[in-house]
Amino acid sequence: MFKKWIALLLCVALCCAGVAECFSSEDTNIVASDYANRANWLAIPEISKEVDTFYIYPTSFNDASEGAPVVCSIDSEMLHEGAQGCYESQATAYEAATNVFAPYYRQVNMAAVVSISAEERVALLEKEPKADLFAALDYYFENLNGGRPFILAGHSQGSQMMTYVLTEYMQAHPDYYERMVAAYALGYSITQKLLDENPHLKFAEGPDDTGVIISWNTEGEGNAEASNFVVEEGAIAINPLNWKRDDTYAGKEECRGARIQNAQTGKFELIPEAADAQLNVMRGVVVTHTDALAPMDEWMGFGPESYHGGDYTLWYTNIQDNVKVRVNAWLK
Repeated sequence: MFKKWIALLLCVALCCAGVAECFSSEDTNIVASDYANRANWLAIPEISKEVDTFYIYPTSFNDASEGAPVVCSIDSEMLHEGAQGCYESQATAYEAATNVFAPYYRQVNMAAVVSISAEERVALLEKEPKADLFAALDYYFENLNGGRPFILAGHSQGSQMMTYVLTEYMQAHPDYYERMVAAYALGYSITQKLLDENPHLKFAEGPDDTGVIISWNTEGEGNAEASNFVVEEGAIAINPLNWKRDDTYAGKEECRGARIQNAQTGKFELIPEAADAQLNVMRGVVVTHTDALAPMDEWMGFGPESYHGGDYTLWYTNIQDNVKVRVNAWLK
């Protein structure tokens, strides 16, 4: 079963129980899921920390069966199973320092729309997925957040959805945005163009600045000239080991621990000094050498040496530590 959800996680998509009032969108027929319904939340924690995390999971629904829906239902078993696996692999990095909230949200079924254009897939993302995510944020801020500062966290499709949150939702809610500690938009390109078009946003410059976006895509040297559909022209990144924006090399000794699932036992294991990291500043990616994780299969569209599946797992402990640093900087 793990192989199923990890395959879904790594297949980035541009991808009905409980509905609420209509979401204000160009398509007035879109109805957002009801986030007063606890079943529509993957995680609502007991409050024990001073800061929250709002986690947006990557692709968790990809149904190639005949007659499969273009957009999954919010109560899809496949969606829930995949999202739960992603949470364990990724969102747990935020639990030591924050209260982690995670809504379920509907996704486009990439397997059902593989033949349509990228523009059409983006148009689908801006319907049910965005309506759900914005409705979940409304419910979170009005009923669950209690005025606490917060982190946004995502990966892959979740980070693509986060760009709508950063550019549209937060611009419309500056009172919420003022409390954003950081946004970890991993596994999807944040570009200089995006920042130029949204001057209220800023990218991280070091390990402890706040109110900033943190982002990278992880590749090996073999991807230097390759097409990778999560790496866009003008992408920018920060090094997850030394938290620098230049090409300063960080050796494996700076890797505090990768968190990799053992294929035999199914348990996650911490592997110290698992990978080095150096920015390719022109490409806007993190370049690594590692034996802890195999690169993605090239047919998936990430290029011959992509570690898209390692954007969290290779740097897990360094991310965990950095979350604590930024939270402490905010609270001080």
